[in-house]
Amino acid sequence: QVQLVESGGGLVQPGGSLRLSCAAFTVTLDYYAIGWFRQAPGEEREGISCTESTDRSTTYAEDVKGRFTVSVDRAKNMVYLQMDSLKPGDTGTYYCAAGDYCSGHIVRAARMIRGPGTQVTVSS
Repeated sequence: QVQLVESGGGLVQPGGSLRLSCAAFTVTLDYYAIGWFRQAPGEEREGISCTESTDRSTTYAEDVKGRFTVSVDRAKNMVYLQMDSLKPGDTGTYYCAAGDYCSGHIVRAARMIRGPGTQVTVSS
């Protein structure tokens, strides 16, 4: 069973940056589409990016396009989410997920594999 663990969350001021990491254990991420989600308090979970398993191209949600960047380190079996120009509206718990394919910026899977999440708070 694939296990995913996110890290790198924290408190940051508006306009600041954070880099989240997603580490995979037991299997390689090469075979999966990788998605990032976030969930703000009292809100539904929303997809923010999806990286294809084939060419590792990434599609971003409009709200984060130009500010967030996904990168994949195949040697380390890790995925990163670089978040710049953070806004208070970016506050939430961020999750990475391994799935079957991307539907735009949303990762889809018959059985989604998701980590426990890491908290990001953007506040002055």
